[in-house]
Amino acid sequence: MSARHILLIQGHPDSGAHHFCHALEDAYADAAQAAGHLVQRITVGTLDFPLLRSEHAWQHGALPDALLRSQAALKWADHVVLFFPLWLGDMPALLKGYLEQVARPGFAFGAGEGEPLRQRALRGRSARVIVTMGMPAAMYRWYFRARGVRALERSVLGVIGFSPVRETLIGLVGRLSAVQAQHWLARMAELGSRGE
Repeated sequence: MSARHILLIQGHPDSGAHHFCHALEDAYADAAQAAGHLVQRITVGTLDFPLLRSEHAWQHGALPDALLRSQAALKWADHVVLFFPLWLGDMPALLKGYLEQVARPGFAFGAGEGEPLRQRALRGRSARVIVTMGMPAAMYRWYFRARGVRALERSVLGVIGFSPVRETLIGLVGRLSAVQAQHWLARMAELGSRGE
């Protein structure tokens, strides 16, 4: 298997503490690099950027300097992995704000007249979404129909060209035993070594 360009986006808003999301990212990154993949990492919680407040700002406003590297890394990557905790059934607001800023017209899809959403500028890249949550993952998937994660996969990543988009849902993170936590870290290492 040839080496992949892998971008890891850590979407946990709290960068001041080491959460399970961070441990999962570290396990993935270490195994990916050991397998010869090239890895870049972005920690959204350390970036300083404003939230978008209008369609005009989204379409015509300047991208904040703090996010220039993010766009360059997305262009560089052929596989992107997002890590985040489930908050109120969805990704944290800071990660949503980050994606709104980075996925601008003219970068993530076409700009101007016509049907810009058909012009998926990041086509040819795959993605994996890794989500931790307090509830059982099966409850989120089947009872709540994983609506927040599905919206990210279809209405954001899918719209800008990512395919395939796979997911890993990790439930009951606050109650994982040491053995269960190690199982998930080993799973991340397995995915990282394969570049998936």
